[in-house]
Amino acid sequence: MAKTVIPYKDSKSSKKEQVAKMFNNISGTYDFLNHFLSLGIDIIWRKKAIKELLADRPKLILDVATGTGDFAFEAISILKPNNIIGVDISRGMLDVAEQKIKKRGLSQTFEVRLGDSERLLFEDNTFDAVTVAYGVRNFENLEKGLSDIYRVLKPGAKAVILEFSQPKRFPIKQLYNFYFYYITPAIGKLFSKDNSAYAYLPESVAAFPDGENFTDLMQQVGFKQQKCRPLAFGICSIYTGVK
Repeated sequence: MAKTVIPYKDSKSSKKEQVAKMFNNISGTYDFLNHFLSLGIDIIWRKKAIKELLADRPKLILDVATGTGDFAFEAISILKPNNIIGVDISRGMLDVAEQKIKKRGLSQTFEVRLGDSERLLFEDNTFDAVTVAYGVRNFENLEKGLSDIYRVLKPGAKAVILEFSQPKRFPIKQLYNFYFYYITPAIGKLFSKDNSAYAYLPESVAAFPDGENFTDLMQQVGFKQQKCRPLAFGICSIYTGVK
């Protein structure tokens, strides 16, 4: 069982409440820091992940832990679905997403809702695809969250999950750890008003059951044909599974 990592060590709140508070705090600088800290590579990773759904041509997509909506916008651009619904527990992040939706004139296609990723307020067998980018490691109960994603998917539909993982090879592992544990928190502290948020990032990645451990968990909740595709020497991974 992975240990529970929380953003605010001195808080008595649940992980869910702390994650919501953290993302509310950093919502204003989140997009800028995301692209800056990843040197823009996160945009390439999102495109690769969304292309996993090209053959499926999903018309109704659920984007879990949608944040400011970047993964959903990528899906709209590449897959041309009829509708995407984005769900997130952070009102601050959704406010940013709504501004972007309005600015891009996508209100007819993309809507966002405040909600718990582990208790999705949708009927069983609703969606043609479910996507999650950098969200599953923030779940309070990973198995419960995955089970709910499985539940709302239509039979034969696919989930695509993009998440940080830990490179295993020298010297990538050492460079990655140095960047993640020292550079990222320092830059985050400089630009964000929440000092804990970017220290939580490497800790949450280290505690996340990546690779085969995660595909095993996907299988446990019911997914078939589950696969892990490492990107950039294992810094990030694309996970897919079919209901």
